Amino acid sequence: MNLDRAVQFIQSHQSFYLAAHQSPDGDALGSCLALREALLSLGKDAVVVCPDAAPKNLSFLEGIDTVIGADGLEPPKEAVIFIDCADHKRTGKLQATLESAPYQFCIDHHGTNPRTSKDGDWVEEVGATGELILRLLEALGVSLTHGMAVALYTAISTDTGNFSYSNTSADVFLSAAKLMEFDIDLPELNRVLFRTMRLSKAKLLAYALQSMELSENGRLNVVALPKSVLDGFGADKEDLEGIIDYLRDIDTVEAACVLKESDDAIRVSMRSKRLCDVAAVAQKFGGGGHQRAAGCTLHTTLSEATRLLTEALKDALQ
Repeated sequence: MNLDRAVQFIQSHQSFYLAAHQSPDGDALGSCLALREALLSLGKDAVVVCPDAAPKNLSFLEGIDTVIGADGLEPPKEAVIFIDCADHKRTGKLQATLESAPYQFCIDHHGTNPRTSKDGDWVEEVGATGELILRLLEALGVSLTHGMAVALYTAISTDTGNFSYSNTSADVFLSAAKLMEFDIDLPELNRVLFRTMRLSKAKLLAYALQSMELSENGRLNVVALPKSVLDGFGADKEDLEGIIDYLRDIDTVEAACVLKESDDAIRVSMRSKRLCDVAAVAQKFGGGGHQRAAGCTLHTTLSEATRLLTEALKDALQ
């Protein structure tokens, strides 16, 4: 565990970029924004950077309007903390600039993290990176605010599937209990995060369920989403969130895979229930993640990517 090293890194520097990954989720942005507020309270300079825009359903997070993309990266900060990034390359078009910073550290919970940051990596396979950030703020002696608590609760609840995934531990619940002491409006937060669906997502879900391809006696479920279909429904990245859970939840399915075609690549998400290590599959294609939830990006056609992932998952199911 490198909590002490993380504390030392923050105490040793004054100016920070807090880097979130591509297609940011509640854990990445919630963790970044909570740490940003904490660093500001310590009199430090901190800016959250992300290669992609924040999902609309996270617009309630305090400080979300301060997150910047590639246009705001000059001049570079003294130090960078990669947060919830399974690999530096997950920062996409920001990677080169971020890696030019004199000092670099990473705080993450993905087991496939290669631990290549210049000044250290704090990687623990806990339920969410938000758990690590909560421990860090406590170690720094920061007094939590309501905004920090909401951000960290969002981080932890979203990455554990609202406390339903296999990464939900006793420590996850203990962290959530600490955060609930800050008068979080839980019914409203759950509605925004887990109980709201746009019409475009409903149409996309219907398409996915109708076009899914089951194989291996129903144990493997693969869906390919052409760009033309996504555009036709007016669907965006946010609408893709959670689609794969419906595919995995079919009773016979052990592993599910969704391939999404974009202008420049095929982005792949994978989930499994008990036996299939999808992180190992993702690593074969330059990706990573957790044993039960992982992803990768392929630069080929949608049909070829579908063939490759289907074959790799079939082998993994053996």
